[in-house]
Amino acid sequence: MRLANHVAIITGGASGIGRATAELFVAEGARVAIVDWHNTAFGELEKLTGAGQDALRTYEADVTDPAAADRIINEVCAKWGKINILVTAAAISIGKRVAETAYDEWRRVLDVNVTGTFGWIRAVLPVMEKQRSGAVVTVGSQLSIAGGRSNAAYVTSKGAIASLTRSVALDYVQSGIRCNCVAPGGTDTPLLRNAFARSDKPSKARAEVIARHAMSRLAVPHEIAQGILYLASPESAFVTGTQLVVDGGWLVA
Repeated sequence: MRLANHVAIITGGASGIGRATAELFVAEGARVAIVDWHNTAFGELEKLTGAGQDALRTYEADVTDPAAADRIINEVCAKWGKINILVTAAAISIGKRVAETAYDEWRRVLDVNVTGTFGWIRAVLPVMEKQRSGAVVTVGSQLSIAGGRSNAAYVTSKGAIASLTRSVALDYVQSGIRCNCVAPGGTDTPLLRNAFARSDKPSKARAEVIARHAMSRLAVPHEIAQGILYLASPESAFVTGTQLVVDGGWLVA
């Protein structure tokens, strides 16, 4: 097993890419703590993984709450003694152009996507520094490289996450901590399905996004989770500060 004896925290772990990553990590031998505000999915996820509290724990929390991050990290350390991996997958999107985006909407997207990522990294760093080891994997987007229409706050947030990833990688490499970013293409998750639903013509919007990929399809969450697993595992021991693009050929199409 690639993550035997590893302990991981995954924010946004109740659905989409975060959920697929939790399932994969448990299958690879890790003990996993999921943090999400969608607690209705927790019981189902535990059944799907076949894991009890010895392998998987769930925490209902808002990722923008620093007190919650400190509390959960302390509880995970008390339960399992260490934290080897942090995956920051929590994200929201509103799907608007700049002039249509209210200030409150802008702040909320950046608060969840960027500040939520920053806050959890900030909270886990003292644990990883004490251990002299750790792997942080942030979740960005191919849109932060290529750009994207009618999603200004989301695209901006993913660009900020990529920059934050590089900063953390450089600042903490001497502490034995690696920090990398996975940049998914269009992935069949509740977040993307909600984005299609906001369109006047959801089927047309979905078809247009699919056509934009050279592979002419969306990713399934477990395909992105495989990239996260690589960046989180000892197999990527010589990798830090990078973006791993898993986009079905979006950038080359």
